[in-house]
Amino acid sequence: SIAVNLAVWLSMQGKRVGLLDVDIHGPSVPKLLNLDGRRLQGATDAIEPIDYGDALKVMSVGFLIQDASSALIFRGPMKHNIIKQFVCDVAWGALDYLIVDCPPGTGDEPLSIVQLMGVADGAVVVTTPQEVAITDVRKCITFCRQLGLRVLGVIENMDGFVCPHCHQRTEIFLGGGGRRMAADMEVPFLGGVPLDADMVVAADAGRPFIRDHAQSPAAQALERAFASLLPQNKHTETIEKEQNHMRIAIP
Repeated sequence: SIAVNLAVWLSMQGKRVGLLDVDIHGPSVPKLLNLDGRRLQGATDAIEPIDYGDALKVMSVGFLIQDASSALIFRGPMKHNIIKQFVCDVAWGALDYLIVDCPPGTGDEPLSIVQLMGVADGAVVVTTPQEVAITDVRKCITFCRQLGLRVLGVIENMDGFVCPHCHQRTEIFLGGGGRRMAADMEVPFLGGVPLDADMVVAADAGRPFIRDHAQSPAAQALERAFASLLPQNKHTETIEKEQNHMRIAIP
């Protein structure tokens, strides 16, 4: 949900965006964008991604399977080959941003995408507040550092619950775990996103939450986190001018 809403938000800012779903065993991006049932078309020497509006192109293994119940039972080398095709053989065209949605953990998919993408601007790491999740996310940050991939920041999902009726905030989990972990690991904390029932409804309906519920506290929290990823200083502007695009992986 974070990767999809980031990609849609960037396209709403007038950016040309690619969204690559490398979750081989649980591809959810087509569902989140109401693209279920769409099939890929091959050009002469490339695979055409699925267009979502005028500014967003989408690629997922979900476009290759028969139905939502089908299981892809692949070992590491096969997964690497599929991801390689998605990176090298897809006609992305000119992009400002390439957002890569990775499954949790430090397995084949994030390792392959980091190796295949070459120079990447960095990773956004998503966590939830409870300690069992924080422990795993620490490993993701260590993984990025060992591969020389800069961590752009941490987003904490399910950061409390804002009642839609009285607008009071309730902590479902022990709060602040993502912020403390980011401080301990010395990486930026981009913000927390509260639980919102409308986000669940929007996801199931394939409607981007940040577009359809822009005034909600959760959507505004997402927008603040995303805005902090845009180039703000001379260094990142230089990167963008030299490469003409950014690549962000989201484990």
